[in-house]
Amino acid sequence: MNRMVAALAIVLGATGLARAQDEERTMAPDDAMAYIVAPADGATVSNPVTVIFGLRGMGVAPAGVERLDTGHHHLLIDTELPPLDEPIPFSQNLMHFGSGQTEVELELPPGQHKLQLLLGDLNHTPHDPPIVSEPITITVE
Repeated sequence: MNRMVAALAIVLGATGLARAQDEERTMAPDDAMAYIVAPADGATVSNPVTVIFGLRGMGVAPAGVERLDTGHHHLLIDTELPPLDEPIPFSQNLMHFGSGQTEVELELPPGQHKLQLLLGDLNHTPHDPPIVSEPITITVE
């Protein structure tokens, strides 16, 4: 019975260690910043909407590629930031650019839309500190 308890303790301890390692976030330079190059905040645009991503103080690398001071973009459309200490979820309003893309053409319904960038590391988890752009608002005609 004591061997079972000891074996269980080892397994649970190893699982806890693995979980702690999985939760470790990738460090980012303090001066790094993401921003939306285009369209400009407050712009009135028509479809297709070209969104160009900007990044300063870091480089862009595809998801799964481990390189110092790099990440890949995620575009939030009309949604709030996800938890910044967990992998970034995928949804219709949270687009992943895991191949290292730096722009996208979107078809958005007419009206006002909020856009924001969030940089993710090789595992789609925000850096520490998170690299998040200021949100912009555009109007699609």
